[in-house]
Amino acid sequence: QVQLVESGGGLVQAGGSLRLSCAASGVTSAINNMGWYRQAPGKQRELVASITEGGSANYADSVKGRFTISRDNAKNAVYLQMNSLKPEDTAVYYCSANIRYLLRPNGIDYWGEGTLVTVSS
Repeated sequence: QVQLVESGGGLVQAGGSLRLSCAASGVTSAINNMGWYRQAPGKQRELVASITEGGSANYADSVKGRFTISRDNAKNAVYLQMNSLKPEDTAVYYCSANIRYLLRPNGIDYWGEGTLVTVSS
């Protein structure tokens, strides 16, 4: 049973920093992309950043230059360093992992339960 567990959320003042972590357990196959999504109250879930198995990163325009995604393939973990946080970054942040299987080369998406980030003005 694959499980993704996020940690590192909390309350921070505008301009501050937080580092989110996500560890995947129960993984028996290779992980393709990993990523972070967020959902603010009353809004749809949106992609924040993603990273390929090889380390190529992609960011939403709203976080470019402020957030950095990284991963540790040996630990099946992905991280999100968030700097210069703004009140509009307030949301529940979800970790995702696309795991590749022999009969499912496009992989299966797994999600964590989310961690709340609140940025006060």
